[in-house]
Amino acid sequence: MDRPTISPEHLQEAAETLTTIRDYIRFGVTAMRQYDAHLGQGTEDYFAESSALVLQTLSLDWNADSEILDAKLLPSEKAEFLSLLERRINERIPTSYLLNLAYFFNKPFYVDERVLIPRSPIAELIEQRFAPYCLDENGEMREALNNLPENPQAKTPVRILDMCTGSGCIAVALAYAFPNAEVDATDISKEALEVASINVEHHNMQYQVALLESDLFAKIPAENQYDLIVSNPPYVDAEDMADLPEEFLHEPELALAAGQDGLDLVRKMLAQAADYLTEDGLIVIEVGNSEWAMRQNFNTIDFYWLQFQKGGSGIFALTAEQCRKYRDLFIQSINA
Repeated sequence: MDRPTISPEHLQEAAETLTTIRDYIRFGVTAMRQYDAHLGQGTEDYFAESSALVLQTLSLDWNADSEILDAKLLPSEKAEFLSLLERRINERIPTSYLLNLAYFFNKPFYVDERVLIPRSPIAELIEQRFAPYCLDENGEMREALNNLPENPQAKTPVRILDMCTGSGCIAVALAYAFPNAEVDATDISKEALEVASINVEHHNMQYQVALLESDLFAKIPAENQYDLIVSNPPYVDAEDMADLPEEFLHEPELALAAGQDGLDLVRKMLAQAADYLTEDGLIVIEVGNSEWAMRQNFNTIDFYWLQFQKGGSGIFALTAEQCRKYRDLFIQSINA
């Protein structure tokens, strides 16, 4: 059965009847609920989604003072919002693509359909400066909240790798968090790196963040040694790919699909990670719903599965020592 779409008559009724910012935020919430718009690509509730659409249309801050919500919209402003809402519902285009805007690490990033929409819990790890394994930018230890391992030789990272960088949001956030570190950001997609370049320049990080086209470690010089490797790679398994909501089909398949169990890229990364980590380095990888497959495939390895105060799961950490210890197992898993 065809899913329902919002009609021109319904939108026209809203344009003729509603007047204030508050009215249109409320209407957006009702409409997206009524027509089953799927969330989960940067926002988790309809109010946040609708507020973003309305306030961005009006060039207002997303945290605008509540007093302004009773201000009236011009006919042209109503038309612009209702046009976006129609596309959000009928074409199932994610809000971040409609606005070419997403927030990560409380910073704005340009996004379009060349890259995944930022939404990783890794942002919380960056906010905590990966404590207690790493020291912060001032050489001090922040409160440990995420179940990362302790490190007797804890230091502030001086060289960091963001693998599968996509929009570049993680790389830029890492540069903000560790302003004295060199950050390399790699991706196999030239189109993704074009978007990452926009964001690196927008945040004036072009002298700290280096972008490199590479299939995982393939083009990274062997002499590059990193105190910290962070990756949010493709990790969606075949079953989930076949059942994705329509909104997710606007995202590049290259940034989502990772084989039958979702671990095709992760296996390859772990097989080589030891060669690129410093003696006391750390690697952090997001595997999302493929956490179960990760636990089953490597049930002899004591991963550090991380916890998040703001919600999220499916992210693990391994020390360089563990990567060296289990290197052969990771290599064997690729051909298993």
